[in-house]
Amino acid sequence: MNNFTFYAPTYFVFGKEKENETGAYVKKFGGSKVLIHYGGGSVIKTGLLQRVKDSLDKEGIEYVELGGARPNPRSGLVYEGIDLCRKEKIDFVLAVGGGSTIDSAKAIAAGTVYDGDFWDYYEGKPIEEALPIGTVLTISAAGSEGSPDSVITKEDGMFKRGAHGEALRPKFSILNPALTQTLPQYQTACGVTDIMAHLYERYLTNTKDVEVTDRMIEGLLLTMIHEGPKAVADSEDYESRANIMWAGMMAHNNSCGVGRDQDWTSHNIEHELSAVYDCAHGAGLAVVMPAVFTYNMEHDVMRFAKIAVRVWGCQMDFEHPEVTAKAGIEALRNFLISIGMPKNFEELGAKEEDIEYMAHTCCYGDGGNGTVGGFVTLKQEDVEKIYRLML
Repeated sequence: MNNFTFYAPTYFVFGKEKENETGAYVKKFGGSKVLIHYGGGSVIKTGLLQRVKDSLDKEGIEYVELGGARPNPRSGLVYEGIDLCRKEKIDFVLAVGGGSTIDSAKAIAAGTVYDGDFWDYYEGKPIEEALPIGTVLTISAAGSEGSPDSVITKEDGMFKRGAHGEALRPKFSILNPALTQTLPQYQTACGVTDIMAHLYERYLTNTKDVEVTDRMIEGLLLTMIHEGPKAVADSEDYESRANIMWAGMMAHNNSCGVGRDQDWTSHNIEHELSAVYDCAHGAGLAVVMPAVFTYNMEHDVMRFAKIAVRVWGCQMDFEHPEVTAKAGIEALRNFLISIGMPKNFEELGAKEEDIEYMAHTCCYGDGGNGTVGGFVTLKQEDVEKIYRLML
C-alpha cells in the first residue's frame, strides 16, 4: 500500500425532503449571496428550484440564478458564470442538478477567484482556492457531490478535460434519493454505469497488498449489480435509489482509491467520444470499458480474474486464468447491455472515420503528453486499436 493523506470534509445531508434545508446549510457555511447554478427545465418543472429558493428566502440569503448547464458542460457557460459572480459579488456557489451542473459550478467557483483563464486548471494547474460550493443532487452518477474533481469541455477544439483540487470539494451536499425518481430509465442506467466505472478505474492498479480498498470496491460493485436493475425497472423504488446514491458518492470521493495507483484509461478514452458526439458519459463508458479491459487484460490477468470471481461469480480456472478474466469482462458487458446501455460504436452514434482523430486528441490534444493510462501506459496506436474493438 502506498503512503497517502485523505481528508474529505463534505457535510452530507441525506434523505427525503432535505432540499428544504438548503438555506440553513448555506448559512452554516458562510454564504450570504449565492449563485444558484442549474441545468434545463427539470428542476423547474418538479418544483425543486423553487423549494431551494424558498429555503434561501427563509434564511434571508440573496441569490442570482444561472441556468443552462448541460451534459458534458461547456466552457462558455463557465466564463459567463465567472463574470456574473464577479459582477454580483457572489460568495457561495450552489449547484442544483447532476454531475455536469456540479462540475460547471466548481469551475465557476475556482475561476471567479483566479486572475487567469480558468482553463489553466484543466491543463494541470493545481486548484488551491475557490468560492465555497454546495450541491443539491438530482442524479446518482458522477460522484461530484463528494469529490475534488471537475470535468469541462472546451468549446474551442472540443477538448474534454478534468481538473482537481481539494478546494473543489463541496462544503455540503444534499442527497434526496426521491429527486432521482423522475429520471428516465436510460439516464438511470447511465448513472449506474458511471458509478461502476469509477470503481473499476480504482480497482485496476499496479499497487500490491491493497486488500481493504479492493474489498470496498468489490462490495460497492456488488451493490450496483444488485440495486441497479431494480432502479432501472422501477422508478419508484426509493430504497434501491437510496443505496445507489450513497454508493455513487462513495465510489468517487476517493475513500476507495487511497494508498493505490489508479487507472482512468476508460474515462480518458470516453471523454473523446462524448466531446465529439455529445453522447451521455455513462453510455460511452459502457462501450469503452469492455474494450479497454480486453486490450489491457494480459498486463495483469490475475487482477481481472480476481474481480471476475469475487464480483461476477465466475469459476476460477487456475490452469487458464485468462479464461476467468475474459468471463468477468463478458459478464460486465452483458450486465450493461441488460440495463439498456449501448454495446458498440453504431449504437453509440460514433463513426469509424473519426477514430484516428479521437485517438490523437486523447493522447496529444490540448497539452497531452502522448500517452494515457495509469494501469497500462498506452500510446496513440494503442488507443486506435481500442476504439476499433468497439466497432
